[in-house]
Amino acid sequence: MECWTLALSILVGVLAVYYYLFRRGPNVFQQHGIPCAMDFNFLRRLFEIFVFPKSFAKALLDIYNVHPDAKYIGAFNLSRRVVVIRDLELIKSIGIKSFESFEDHLFFGTGDEDPLFSNNLLALRGDRWRDLRALLSPAFTSSKMKTMFHLMSECAVNFAEYLKTTAPPGGHVTEMKDALTRYANDAIGTCAFGIGVDSMRHPENDFYMYGKKVTEFNTFALIKILMIQNLPRLSRFLNIKMMDDRTTEYFVNLVTDTIRTRDERGITRPDMLQLMMDDRGKSSSRELTIMDMTSHVFIFFLAGFDSSSTVMSFATYELGVNPDVQEKLQNEIDEVLEDTNGQPSYEKINGMTYLNAVISEALRMYPPQPMTDRLCTKDFELPATLPNAKPYLVKKGEMVWFPFYALHYNPEYFPEPDKFKPERFLDDNKDQCNLNAYYPFGLGPRMCIGNRFAQLEMKVLLFHLLARCDLKPCEKTPIPLKLKSGGFSMRAEGGCWLNIVPRRNQHSAIASAK
Repeated sequence: MECWTLALSILVGVLAVYYYLFRRGPNVFQQHGIPCAMDFNFLRRLFEIFVFPKSFAKALLDIYNVHPDAKYIGAFNLSRRVVVIRDLELIKSIGIKSFESFEDHLFFGTGDEDPLFSNNLLALRGDRWRDLRALLSPAFTSSKMKTMFHLMSECAVNFAEYLKTTAPPGGHVTEMKDALTRYANDAIGTCAFGIGVDSMRHPENDFYMYGKKVTEFNTFALIKILMIQNLPRLSRFLNIKMMDDRTTEYFVNLVTDTIRTRDERGITRPDMLQLMMDDRGKSSSRELTIMDMTSHVFIFFLAGFDSSSTVMSFATYELGVNPDVQEKLQNEIDEVLEDTNGQPSYEKINGMTYLNAVISEALRMYPPQPMTDRLCTKDFELPATLPNAKPYLVKKGEMVWFPFYALHYNPEYFPEPDKFKPERFLDDNKDQCNLNAYYPFGLGPRMCIGNRFAQLEMKVLLFHLLARCDLKPCEKTPIPLKLKSGGFSMRAEGGCWLNIVPRRNQHSAIASAK
């Protein structure tokens, strides 16, 4: 604890110097006529982060709404200037057309000292990122997803059957984020690492417990991230890492043992680890080490464990408090069960119109990444943000943000944005949905590589869960739902509690759906 008190004191002290230096000169945003989210008030910023935090999504919305006509807004992320892009055409220009000037993320890896966070697809830059992206992309093609579909379905059926059979007739009150994290854990375990776990029946298995540990971004984790991003040299000097050695060792040993077992027994599986194994000795670039492979599958695990389960928990909440939507979706599920004799195929589930709309609306309201950053790699001039303003030159090393959450809640793009309305994504309601403002998984070459996996994971889960159970509000269900303050990920204040009740009118074909 004393170490972190010292680290926080150093962080405050050094950034206070940065603050003083910033305040000595004129605000560069003001010079260019750029609306600014707020004056760079250092003490206020630290107060909001550590004492009375907002949810990160709501803070983004506040920045986005500073000026309704501006193409972009100036903001500060502690010691860094940030340009928050509002204009849809400008977002496409930066994210796709001019990608070569904005191809990297800032992220928070610290090099060899923290290998699992610094050698993965999110953290790598330049040619190393391009080589890895090209290597891993085939793991997420339609053909690979079709093969993984069977692995996911086993996890989803197992999960739904457990909830159905353990619930009394009146239902079982369940915190959905916790439960769905266990489903996501099992799906990632089998699809990325090739291991079988049952986190509902064995709630303290090592794979789940270590996953839970590394996704707990509490105050100490936030201090680490701020130190690493704003004071990288000092962070290396103090040996500040996102992950302790024991956790790193667990995942490295897991990957090492999996590779050894597959090599010895001639086992192959349709997952990203297998792609990297198959690439050994073939790639013209640097040979992937065990640590490299571990880092790559680890970040995939991290995203699936936390981000996917978060969206699924919000989706189940919305279905629980919107019974008309739930009933309509269950009717579509029953039709598919009837058509397939209880054995839904990859094509059938992927082609479900209303299920796709439900998933799309959940991703709109609760995007896995409320924003994404781009690190400028070549100087780039932005057009004037307002008619009376000057163009602004984003210099190499400066940041731009794309505020996806705020775009998704702009009523100009999505009427009644606070309402859960899957119908807006149906073909007959195109005027209710501006897909040019819809970015649940990012955009351009840096778009989330696992977006197909995440969507299939959610579809399969909702299909099998709602085929067997009804989701109903209970005394603990927060209505309306409020986002929890603090941290970067979206969480429900008080949790997503629902009563899971076995369906009385369950389709007869479900008996053969296992």
